[in-house]
Amino acid sequence: MRISTIFCLCPVLVCLCFLQRCYGVSHHVPTSKVPITKNQTKLANGETEVHHRPKRGWIWNQFFVLEEHIGPDAQYVGKLHSNSDKGDGSVRYILSGEGAGSIFIINEVTGDIHATESLDRERKAHYVLHAQAFDRNTEKPLEPKSEFIIKVQDINDNAPKFPDGPFVAAVPEMSQVGTSVYQVTASDADDPTYGNSARVVYSILQGQPYFSIDPKTGVIRTALANMDREAREHYAVVIQAKDMAGSVGGLSGSTTINITLTDVNDNPPKFPQKNYQLYVPESAQVGKPVGKIKANDEDLGVNAAIKYSIINSEGAAMFSIATDRDTREGIISLKKPLNYERKKTYTLHIEGVNTHVEPRFSYLGPFKDTATLKITVGDVDEPPVFSMDYYIMDVYENAHIGTEVGAVTARDPDSKNSPVRYFINLSEHGDKYFNIDMDSGVIKTTQSLDREDMPWHNITVMASEVDNPSLLSHVPVTVQVLDVNDNPPEIKTDEEVVVCESSRPGQVIQTIAAVDKDDFANGQRFSFSLLSGIPVNPNFTLKDNEDNTASIIARRRRFSRLVQELYELPIVVWDGGEPALSGTSTLTLQVCPCQWNGRVQTCQDERGLLSSAGLSTGALIAILLCIVILLVIVVLFITLRRSKKEPLIISEEDVRENVVTYDDEGGGEEDTEAFDIIALRNPAAAEELKFRRDVRPESARQCGRPARGCHSPPELDQVNVQKFIKQRLVEADMDTGGPPYDSLQTYAYEGQGSPTGSISSLDSPGTHSEQDYNYLDDWGPEFQKLAELYGEDMDVAEVRTTRI
Repeated sequence: MRISTIFCLCPVLVCLCFLQRCYGVSHHVPTSKVPITKNQTKLANGETEVHHRPKRGWIWNQFFVLEEHIGPDAQYVGKLHSNSDKGDGSVRYILSGEGAGSIFIINEVTGDIHATESLDRERKAHYVLHAQAFDRNTEKPLEPKSEFIIKVQDINDNAPKFPDGPFVAAVPEMSQVGTSVYQVTASDADDPTYGNSARVVYSILQGQPYFSIDPKTGVIRTALANMDREAREHYAVVIQAKDMAGSVGGLSGSTTINITLTDVNDNPPKFPQKNYQLYVPESAQVGKPVGKIKANDEDLGVNAAIKYSIINSEGAAMFSIATDRDTREGIISLKKPLNYERKKTYTLHIEGVNTHVEPRFSYLGPFKDTATLKITVGDVDEPPVFSMDYYIMDVYENAHIGTEVGAVTARDPDSKNSPVRYFINLSEHGDKYFNIDMDSGVIKTTQSLDREDMPWHNITVMASEVDNPSLLSHVPVTVQVLDVNDNPPEIKTDEEVVVCESSRPGQVIQTIAAVDKDDFANGQRFSFSLLSGIPVNPNFTLKDNEDNTASIIARRRRFSRLVQELYELPIVVWDGGEPALSGTSTLTLQVCPCQWNGRVQTCQDERGLLSSAGLSTGALIAILLCIVILLVIVVLFITLRRSKKEPLIISEEDVRENVVTYDDEGGGEEDTEAFDIIALRNPAAAEELKFRRDVRPESARQCGRPARGCHSPPELDQVNVQKFIKQRLVEADMDTGGPPYDSLQTYAYEGQGSPTGSISSLDSPGTHSEQDYNYLDDWGPEFQKLAELYGEDMDVAEVRTTRI
């Protein structure tokens, strides 16, 4: 509503504005009498000015302008008018904001607003502007700045559109009427809140009578029952959307929906014909395809899947059928070999059934079909056929050349029954042990056979027809060589036979077993004995355990490795064959020192140790060279060190304490000059009693071991050892020839010995004692060495007695 109209309808408002304008002048009141309020202003001369809030002289909400205006003149929008405007041109109107001065212009005198351009609501629906009224003379604002809106009024200038078209949809064939297919939605750029410019109605331009559409929602549905994909699969449906609710003058847009009918299983399989014929030669291989058959199905995918089967027993026994997934054909294969001479024709009843059936289409009939296939067997010239698939024969070893092993037979399976010839395939065997009679098929030996060398022989026999030698048949023949007793038994010597030095009479040294290359059906039986015709072995005897083993037993007490290290024992072994054979094996027995429990042998020479360590000759030479090089380096180092001796004191100012250590290892018991403790016992008799301890005194040599008539030297007299040590210390302190360093001399005194005397056997009599020291063996490993020493003395004494 324009401002002028408002003024006309509201005279009261106009009167109020007039009164305000006439009587709204300020009244001046003295400051001292009238208090200043918040609506008053204090002037410079002390007076106050009262401000009255003026009321707006113009009121409006918004203006409207029609879009897409076409004409030579600018489109009138509205008028701005102030109560202060008396029509004398003293008021100037100013417009600012969106489009002011370009799209919208205002008459500064009259306040009329015009649109100079054609506006599009779809681009911009409204404009926000500001208006002001000024006094043209004083340039003072007569009205406060006010905001107003100019709205672009819509007209139907946009047609409905389908932005995502064309569309693709699918619906199953044979669907019921009213089945939803797809929903389309058109968009209209016009104002949906004003008029019917954006109110769209849908309709079908193309696609009837198959489909229909809801005019309001745009849902497309089937309109025809039993639409068959096999008759027509694709449909192009054109949909129109029209605004103005479909009335005359409305704008419209269209799109296309490509609808496809999807397949359902509504067609049973059908064989193109009911009877088929197939020719198969009798030489066809078992398991290989011999033919194929196919039933047609108009459906697609899983709906057209067919399973084939042979429903009669005669055909199912000889043939099988499977479905090819790609071609949907029935592949017929042979299950058993064909024989033209036995059966020349076969009849197969084949059935094709859909694997996926929909119950709602069961009224269309059974989804299967049958056909008859007649197979004719063709006659083929076949190779000879052996009476057996393989042959097993046997022959004794060492049989004479030409001994018959066995025979093979083959025949011509054809009706003409051609003669057969036999051959041995020599290309598979390097040595020719057998030959075959060409006509009879009898196999004989050509060489002497050895079971121990090759117990089995595998040969291949070939057979061919006389009329057609190119047709060959093969059969494997296995010949077993039977055993005869032609190998003597032997002693199984995998380990060394070790004799402990501490062995006793009757002790089992080792249990031995025998081996025989021959094979006995009821098991091998061996007997053992020592070699006859030689003197009785004084050291060992043999016991047959009667379980194919024998035990070697010691006959004497104790063995000495120093006296004799190796013993040889010949043993005779008899087998239980027919005839019985014997063999003699000589065992080597080695004497070794054993541990107390007798289980672990410590008998290894230097070569054995080196070989057990895995050292080769080259490794030993390298080790020796390294040792020689190290020795040379040590000698050179010692030589250089001796040649570069430095003085003990470098200068007179270098005075320091030093500790000198003298290391003298001595010569053991033989060195009696360097360390003789006898001087501590009796210094006076030191010179007289100096003799070597490792040499028996003359009196002892004459006496032998202590016995009657032999006396030990007299006991040394008791001396004051402390006094002797002090005397030695004084002498050391007074010695001026010693080095000027602090040194420590130590004198040790061990005592006078045991009153019971020595238990050593060095001074014992040399005669053999009659006492038996066998009880020392039972004292444990601590007295083992002592028992061995006395045992050796007894053995030596026995030997001396035997010699005497």
